[in-house]
Amino acid sequence: MTVVKKYLLRFHEIFGDFKKVILHITDTLLLLMSLLGVVCMVYYFGFDIYPVVKINLETFFEFIADTFLILILIRVSFRRNRKPQALFFDIIVILLLGLMALEKYTFPQWFQSNIPLLSFFQKNVVIYLITITIFVIEISKRSLFIYLGKINPALLFIISFIFLIITGTGLLLLPNATTNGISLIDALFTSTSAVCVTGLASVDTQFAFTALGKGVILMLIQLGGLGVMTFTSFFGLFFSGNDSFRNNMFIKDMINNDTLADIFKNLLKILIFTLVIELIGAVIIYFNIDRIAFPDEAANLKFSIFHSISAFCNAGFSTLSQGLYDIRFRFNYPVHLVIAFLIILGGIGFPILLNYYKLAKHYSHNFFRKIKSKSYIHKPNIININTRIVIYTTLALLVFGTVAFFFIEYNNTLKEHGLGGKVVEAFFLSVTPRTAGFNTVDYGAILPSTILLSIFLMWVGASPGGTGGGIKTSSFAIALLNVFSISRGKDRIEVSRREIADDSVRRAFATIILSLLAIGVSILLVSSFEKGEKTLAIAFECFSAFGTVGLSNNLTQTLTSESKWVLVFTMFLGRVGTLTIFVAFIRKVNSLRYKYPEENIIIN
Repeated sequence: MTVVKKYLLRFHEIFGDFKKVILHITDTLLLLMSLLGVVCMVYYFGFDIYPVVKINLETFFEFIADTFLILILIRVSFRRNRKPQALFFDIIVILLLGLMALEKYTFPQWFQSNIPLLSFFQKNVVIYLITITIFVIEISKRSLFIYLGKINPALLFIISFIFLIITGTGLLLLPNATTNGISLIDALFTSTSAVCVTGLASVDTQFAFTALGKGVILMLIQLGGLGVMTFTSFFGLFFSGNDSFRNNMFIKDMINNDTLADIFKNLLKILIFTLVIELIGAVIIYFNIDRIAFPDEAANLKFSIFHSISAFCNAGFSTLSQGLYDIRFRFNYPVHLVIAFLIILGGIGFPILLNYYKLAKHYSHNFFRKIKSKSYIHKPNIININTRIVIYTTLALLVFGTVAFFFIEYNNTLKEHGLGGKVVEAFFLSVTPRTAGFNTVDYGAILPSTILLSIFLMWVGASPGGTGGGIKTSSFAIALLNVFSISRGKDRIEVSRREIADDSVRRAFATIILSLLAIGVSILLVSSFEKGEKTLAIAFECFSAFGTVGLSNNLTQTLTSESKWVLVFTMFLGRVGTLTIFVAFIRKVNSLRYKYPEENIIIN
């Protein structure tokens, strides 16, 4: 009996090792099939190919999809102790690919007539979109392995943006992405502008790009606005269930979460907030479009979706050559207001949205407790000091900008509007320099004082954790509070019975100094390349690039290649943050175990 037991244990060990080998080979082949499928579809849609090659390519893609289905079945059979969400993904994939296989291999007519879903899969485009989505999710699941290395979150954040910019550049260089082709620098400039949600365009987006090219730009805006690692981490956590402590530590820093608790839930909330807000924005824009503006409803729908995503991500890209200053939308105030509020919601930061979501959740609980006649009503202190500073600073800048623009541009660019229209456009002028970049007036005709005020708003930018750029409202607020604190003789900054940490003060001033240094170098270099242009127009362009705004004095498309390269780096620095660059490449000291004697330095 002992001998039998011994052989059974040995067989179990060998079979266990065999399972591990099979699963490792299966996972590797699944990744390979996913990559081949994506490359195949890029070639299929991106190039003009002969009909014979097209048929062969479709056959090869079908082979990849069938192989992928078989590998998924093997994975489900051999790996039974998986987390529910990972198993759920594999089952959904088997059902989808299985239904497509039923239609593809022309099973008996009974299947066609008794399974209505099969008719849905008879369109090639639907099949390709579903399959590509499955492939992308499978690739994204591998993103969590990046966190297992010794790379720090700041460097990973930078690398993800560089990777996305390079990928976007390649996709925009595809023959079918443009009408007449564009140069490498223009593709790089457009890709960087989309990924960094800037909106500066070196070519006319409306006429230079095809539907495929505009789709690529929209994808880059969405991924760049939220961060490509946000999407891949979500897919990785949800569909693989790999929520290790190290993975959660990286994602916590990436999404600015305070604690390790509810990492996945907050990731899910961020994506849901984004999709819901963009969907609501698109619907409202759609129903406020003049039906004679576009030839058909499909064009209305495309316009609404593109501009809703572009506005929420603070990108500023438009499918119209003149932007919202186009005569069809110049006086469409409801659309202007919707886009303005989408910009504010996107730029205010996800930590703020999550904070108010938590508050609304507590209020709803209290409401139901009152209905049930409960005596105890919980009143938590949910709105933290970060939220208060961001909200107050944002409101102050919006009010100040609206009033200032209203009086400065009253008889200039706003003169063609009535009183109500002037108020709406002044408000929009106050919102859009805060890293959005949409224009409802001709920025080539604005007054110098308006340019200077716009430069200031572009420099301040949006809020931390949002989709915008700039030094951020919190840094600007801390700098101002520090001035008032020193003036009153205090040795610390106090707000709403809270003391601002010294680390936050140091980071705010480092961010301000580095931003001015980066912008100064950018202005110096562009001025040396564009000798015939006014310095103020160049400064406006450089501040717009660093603040990831996208506003321009009609200068971008006339720039030399050298100036475009400078602005590419400026946009990148503005999106990832100059301080992030230093944190990524300079070794971090965890703690200092010594302290030198203090000495005061003469300041003034």
